[in-house]
Amino acid sequence: MVTSFGRIAVNPQALTSHSILDLVFQAGPVVKMVMLALLLASIVSWAIIIEKWRRFRRVTKDAAEFEERFWSGGSVAKLYQTAAQEWPESPIVTVFVTGFREWKRWEGNGTRTSEVGDLFMNVRRAMTVALNREVDNLGRGLTFLATVGSTSPFIGLFGTVWGIMNSFLGLAGAKSTTLTMVAPGIAEALIATAMGLVAAIPAVIAYNKYAADLRRQHQKMENFGSEFLNILERQTSRRGSLT
Repeated sequence: MVTSFGRIAVNPQALTSHSILDLVFQAGPVVKMVMLALLLASIVSWAIIIEKWRRFRRVTKDAAEFEERFWSGGSVAKLYQTAAQEWPESPIVTVFVTGFREWKRWEGNGTRTSEVGDLFMNVRRAMTVALNREVDNLGRGLTFLATVGSTSPFIGLFGTVWGIMNSFLGLAGAKSTTLTMVAPGIAEALIATAMGLVAAIPAVIAYNKYAADLRRQHQKMENFGSEFLNILERQTSRRGSLT
């Protein structure tokens, strides 16, 4: 049965249906599109959050194992031969292997004492390039989290404003109105704002955490690169020349 209030036909059954799913399905097409966009953004954000959690956990574990082995006093040359196989996804291992490979290449070419400065400049440059590449790989996806965290509340607010505007426009020609007539439209519009916050809050928290983790990993790799270069310089100075 449909009861008429002025020019607006109101379904009493719809007025008493207040579940979240019912309100979503009753929303207008624009509000539905906003909700769908926010849902997709939230799903992708959670996929990135889980992937980054696994990635940083593995990177931290591998870095700790590698540094323990490196500073244990064993042969660096032997570690170079096995490190890439033992820790294939570790950024700090990639920096180490890249630097040592560059040093070995120059050593094999019979570098003279006068060329030692160029040698270490090239080793440092090679490790810096590897470090920047690994940092870029670790940080992949963080820009998306930052974007979702900063824009989702505004996208949800847009859906809410649009839904409330349509709700009041539907009452423009009515001779008499009640709160019951406008409440469902406002409620379904407010869901868009809620979805925007649901998408934004985890994204912001995850971005802040993983950005801090990335800075720590970057600093750790820089410190290791400097210490490793010092080791190579001391070894070269003890030998007097590279032959």
